[in-house]
Amino acid sequence: MAHDSRRDDYLRMSLRYALSLDESDPGAAARAFATFGRRLAQDRDSLPQTDADRAFHLVARATEVLDYRLPFAGDAQVEALSAQARALLDEAISLDPSCHDAVRMRMSCETGSYEARWRFLSERAEKVRASCEAERDQLCGLLDAARRPLAASLAMRPWWRWMAEMAECALICGRNRESVRVARQLLEADPGDLSDVRFTLAYALAKLEDEKGLAELAANYPDPNGLGHPDDAWVMLAQIALAHGRWDLRTARELVERLLASYPGSAGVMVRQMEIADGRFARVRVEEYSEDEMVLALSEGVVLLQEGVERSGRGVLGAWLARTVSELRPREVEEFMRATGGEAAGTGAGAPGGEVS
Repeated sequence: MAHDSRRDDYLRMSLRYALSLDESDPGAAARAFATFGRRLAQDRDSLPQTDADRAFHLVARATEVLDYRLPFAGDAQVEALSAQARALLDEAISLDPSCHDAVRMRMSCETGSYEARWRFLSERAEKVRASCEAERDQLCGLLDAARRPLAASLAMRPWWRWMAEMAECALICGRNRESVRVARQLLEADPGDLSDVRFTLAYALAKLEDEKGLAELAANYPDPNGLGHPDDAWVMLAQIALAHGRWDLRTARELVERLLASYPGSAGVMVRQMEIADGRFARVRVEEYSEDEMVLALSEGVVLLQEGVERSGRGVLGAWLARTVSELRPREVEEFMRATGGEAAGTGAGAPGGEVS
């Protein structure tokens, strides 16, 4: 998936180093740059960098703690890891008060309320955009045409991540039209959709029961990998929700079959429907069309799956999906539940339901 803090850190430093070599003769510059990777890994402080670069490196370190270590930590480690991440982010902000990723992540660590997070993000979004645009313009003014696209992208990414989290918070808060507006604004700014905000947009459109909007999104899906537009869990779960909501269970079931085919081996997690913590830096990186990606899509999809309450204690759509998957892949589900100590879903048909706001 898209945003990778370590990759961004590497690209920022490589661009800074290349800029410092521009006055060298081409041969000497090429020889110097050949050692860049080793120096970055072993002697980072020997490379040219600004306080903003140092602050982003601290963000990258905090991301590894918050998004890739903390979710798997035992109870005894949680407080120490949380404190470590907060200290890294505080140091980043002290070095660069305009380190928008650090500010955003620090706020999300302290604020449990999605409503409060949404208000914080929405109140500051335009200032963050203006700050990133100013940095982009300043940096691009120093670079040749070949380097400007990368520099522009790196400068704008903190705002893209800011907007992606804002769209997700709006969705969770039930501000579905606001989520759609923010997601579309971000897609307009970044048509390649580095933030994968199209996933959030698909769910927001499903919440609004906007079948036309979802069909248009699917038809014009950003295709950053050049692989066409194969089925992914987010758009298909949104389509399933709409079909189920209009009581077209035949179409919904066919879509579930397609979803199972797109994600082999994921029937068990589709029944279990686990929730996981949101990534603080960005949506966590997982392998495309993997079981982990299905877990992520289902976790974000609780806004659809948990609408209404069914006798099983699940939401109406979530209960129907679990039963349908159990009927379509009974052996796979039984093996998963046996291995994980769970219990397979029962059979029966859930009624459609959902709110539009």
